[in-house]
Amino acid sequence: FFKPIMSQERQIDLDSMSLEQLNQLKQSEESRLQAVSQHYATLRASASRFTSSKTALAALTPSSEGKSIMIPLTESLYVPGKIKDPSKVMVDLGTGFYVEKTTKDANAFLERKSKLVDVNSENVMEAINATKRNVDSINIAMQGKLLQIRAKQEGARERAKAES
Repeated sequence: FFKPIMSQERQIDLDSMSLEQLNQLKQSEESRLQAVSQHYATLRASASRFTSSKTALAALTPSSEGKSIMIPLTESLYVPGKIKDPSKVMVDLGTGFYVEKTTKDANAFLERKSKLVDVNSENVMEAINATKRNVDSINIAMQGKLLQIRAKQEGARERAKAES
């Protein structure tokens, strides 16, 4: 019985592996699954932040001029400020770089970033599902190996009884 698994574009014949090798492979795939799942959670958190940013942009109207706001310097540090021109916003491009954009351009930027995150999320979800299938295949192969070992042990006992 042959159960190949795909691992980074190569097939592995699980039946040719020892129980110890299967266990090591299983641990490796489970570690990969955990890392990819964490990456997926990070992507979904980014998508949520983009949605919140789009909502905040939508709330900016010409009547917002002069209103008091809290400006985030970090995730947990805010300073008070006032809206000077509601048609222009500062956009965080990443790694500490900011650029001034119109609300329309900022919205387009957020749309592009959201779509990119969604595509990446789909790709990561495919990797998660493939890795789960790999772990399931390894578990089945390990169960088969255990049954073979038990059958051999039982056969040896039966032969020993027959010889005595």
